[in-house]
Amino acid sequence: MTELAERLLGAVAGIRRVVRRRTRTGLTGTPLPGAQLEVLRVVADRPGIGVAAAARELHLAANSVSTLVNQLADAGLLRREADPADRRATRLELTAAARDRIANWRRARTELVAAALAGLSEEDIDAIGKALPSLEKLMGILKEQA
Repeated sequence: MTELAERLLGAVAGIRRVVRRRTRTGLTGTPLPGAQLEVLRVVADRPGIGVAAAARELHLAANSVSTLVNQLADAGLLRREADPADRRATRLELTAAARDRIANWRRARTELVAAALAGLSEEDIDAIGKALPSLEKLMGILKEQA
C-alpha cells in the first residue's frame, strides 16, 4: 500500500507541477502564487464565502487566508462585501478581472490536459476514466481526515 501511495502522490504532484508551469507561461498578466490561485478558485466555486470558511476549505489558518485576501483585494481581484445577515461578517466575491482570469486559467489547463490525453491510447484513456470515481472517493476520505 505504501508503494502505491508513493506512486500516486508522485504522479499527481508531477501532473500538477507540469500543468501549473505550462499554463502559467501561456497566460497574460502577472503570474499569481499558487496559494492566491487557490483562494480565487474557492471563491469562484463558492461566491460569498467568508474568510474562515475559505480557510477551512483550504486547510489553512484564517490569518493566512486573510493575508491572501488582502493581497488579492489590493490587486483588484477580490471584493469584500458585508454579509447582509451579519454586518460584522465579510463575504468574498470575485471581480470581473478575476472571473476572466479564472476562466482563462481553467480553459488553458483543460486544453493542455485534453491535448495530452489525446496522445494516449484508448485503453489508457478508458483506464483513467474508470479510475476517477475511486480517486474522487480517496479525495473525500482525505478531506474528512483533515
